[in-house]
Amino acid sequence: MKLNILCIGDVVGKAGRDILDQQLRKIIDAHSIDCVIVNAENAAAGSGITKKIYQKIIATGANIVTLGDHVYRKRDIISTLETADNIVKPANLSISASGRDYAIYTTAKGAVVAVVSLLGRVFMKPSDCPFAKIDSLLLKLKNEADIIIIDIHAEATSEKIAIGHHLDGKVSLVFGTHTHVQTADERILPKGTGFITDLGMTGPHNSVIGRNIENVVKSMRTQMPFPFEVATGDNKISGIIATIDSTTKKCDTINRIQVSDD
Repeated sequence: MKLNILCIGDVVGKAGRDILDQQLRKIIDAHSIDCVIVNAENAAAGSGITKKIYQKIIATGANIVTLGDHVYRKRDIISTLETADNIVKPANLSISASGRDYAIYTTAKGAVVAVVSLLGRVFMKPSDCPFAKIDSLLLKLKNEADIIIIDIHAEATSEKIAIGHHLDGKVSLVFGTHTHVQTADERILPKGTGFITDLGMTGPHNSVIGRNIENVVKSMRTQMPFPFEVATGDNKISGIIATIDSTTKKCDTINRIQVSDD
């Protein structure tokens, strides 16, 4: 069975939420999408997510929401992380951290998709080993899902690529998030796993990775603090569409997308 999986990169602020609301259903219909995965860790004013925003993102058509290093920036989301089954924290945080290690979604075709979020450790805040964590989870997930997909939320491209190769043939798809710049290296790895280093950003592209250009430049030039408000202008959805065979578990195709405002 072939499934079309849409993966959307970091949603930034109201601009990112607005374009999801305007365009996501159109993308789903145009490409016969079976499952939508959205990274939304920057959806609340550029940092974190709230319960209300999570609910709105699900209402736009998302099936699973992944998060990253700003997972707990808004305390309001903690109760949702503890009760909802379609939003995940990074799995390699402390075992005491609130939230699920993975989410399971049963598609309309009957195939079951499992999604795991992992944090990188290079240039990032401390977390447990992502390699060891996913290895332990795979022992369980192979019995629960037909397709396994990984969001590696990391700063270093080298770490994301290393995770991709480590998981080649063990999962169906690995995509990177966090750096907000879509990479042009989408490919199918030798053992059949789809991979891209970074999905890119959903939000205002006339910006510095989603933030007001002027203030970011001022801060970098002067080394003084300036507020990094979410920017406006040139709003786009960035991500990939991957076609995966639920029988072989392999990725057949992977293509980048960018969709602008009407």
